[in-house]
Amino acid sequence: MADKIGAVTMKGNPITLTGNEVAVGQKAPDATVSANDLSDVKISSFFGKKLIISAVPSLDTPTCDIETKRFNQEAAQLGADVKILTVSMDLPFAQKRWCGAAGVTAVQTVSDYREASFGTNYGILIKGLKLLTRAIFVIDSKGVVQYIQLVKEVTSEPDYAAVLEAVKKIS
Repeated sequence: MADKIGAVTMKGNPITLTGNEVAVGQKAPDATVSANDLSDVKISSFFGKKLIISAVPSLDTPTCDIETKRFNQEAAQLGADVKILTVSMDLPFAQKRWCGAAGVTAVQTVSDYREASFGTNYGILIKGLKLLTRAIFVIDSKGVVQYIQLVKEVTSEPDYAAVLEAVKKIS
């Protein structure tokens, strides 16, 4: 496990990410996260479909709110062979409440609050804050990472067009 200093900023200040760096072309690491009902969910359980994983610091922040709602809207155009997960450190109860209030039904929210295994295995855990940085991972149906977008400024939205283009290119 390594630290990556200054790869991203939060409000202009460099932050340190910790965990194992993931690269395009490698098998996507597995991780166990929690569903809204507190059951364990393995990332590998989604292999077999195209997968967009949107990691966010907290659904209760404006940018994360906008991003997750945007992916919820985009899901309708992507088809049944694409699954979208939003991973955060928010408690499952808070994720469920937020989804209900926001009307988000096409994106599945999962929580990394227990062990931070997703943040650690994907190298996007913000050291000291125990939050995830904003990042997108596109994984093909064979479980191979095809695209990574590490958003340089945590308070900025991702490049949605680039993510959607990446999903359309994979099998």
